Amino acid sequence: MNPVDTETVAAEKAQRKNKREKRKKRKDAMEDECGAVTAEKETPHEKKKKKKHSNDKYEGKEEKKLKPTISIAVAGSIIDNAQSLELATLLAGQIARAATVFRIDEVVVFDSTPAAGNGGAGDGEESGARFLVRILEYLETPQYLRRRLFPMHKNLKFVGLLPPLDAPHHVRKHEWSEFREGVTLEGDCPKGTLVDVGLSKNVLVEQIVEPGKRVTVAMGTNRDLTTACVRRVVAASIPREEMGSYWGYKVRYTSNLSGVFKNSPYKEEYDHIIGTSEHGQIINSSELILPYFRHLLIVFGGLAGLEESIEEDTNFKGKRANDVFTSYLNTCPNQGSRTIRTEEALLISLQYFQDPIRRAEQQM
Repeated sequence: MNPVDTETVAAEKAQRKNKREKRKKRKDAMEDECGAVTAEKETPHEKKKKKKHSNDKYEGKEEKKLKPTISIAVAGSIIDNAQSLELATLLAGQIARAATVFRIDEVVVFDSTPAAGNGGAGDGEESGARFLVRILEYLETPQYLRRRLFPMHKNLKFVGLLPPLDAPHHVRKHEWSEFREGVTLEGDCPKGTLVDVGLSKNVLVEQIVEPGKRVTVAMGTNRDLTTACVRRVVAASIPREEMGSYWGYKVRYTSNLSGVFKNSPYKEEYDHIIGTSEHGQIINSSELILPYFRHLLIVFGGLAGLEESIEEDTNFKGKRANDVFTSYLNTCPNQGSRTIRTEEALLISLQYFQDPIRRAEQQM
């Protein structure tokens, strides 16, 4: 083969190599780190297979890294003792701050006086428990979602006075997070659903979700906000399992104390329930040993304490506090005041339980 032919063959090989590299670059550009691939390059079978693989990935990690949860139950009657709407709002804000600081996963508000039901929280149209639920839910919601999820209401008049929770899922507009809370939007989008996640542009998720729903979106590390990058909605527990970050609390309302135990959102229900009272057993925090638990519940009484809530609940007829709770503890012995307010008891007790919970988690 003469030199001219050799050069020609070499040039053709180089040209083919360049074409292959260009095709590879185009393909890499289409594939982004949020897991999206352009529809033109995927068959329906491939899409289905990829989606299943993606879901299996998250489900596997969720099963593998499940962490114990901590719930608290608070009597809504504490709001009825507030002398004005402003003071009631400030009290609810203290409960929300305490729950966030101590990484509480669920706050249950039980109506210890359902018959009275009204008063103390405004003009008598909403019970103290319902009022507390509203403020707790409002504060837990990231600021950029509140206008879409919470219509105007007179009991939200003073929420602007409350300090922000500043929880990890309250991501600022200029910050990037692998997960963000969002609300689904209306619109005819054949590829999925548009979601407002508090950024300069709405993002596209692959699932079809009705508008007005709060969702957790896996943003990944790709900062492309165009619809070419299709993201996905994941379970609200995924950020906690994936990153180990606190991702806010859920709020639940029940009409009485027994409803706190009966309507647990967990399949395994609460496996260790602690009641707090000045009449409870006195044990130093360093000596308290908690057994293995998946879902811990700590219950705080209202104005008259847990004993009265048990007596008023027909489902607890004939039962005493030691029959209702796994442990019944006094977390603040030798108190100097005749009474400890619930918002004070929350801070005292949740700090009291920090070391026992940590020791129990280390044994899991």
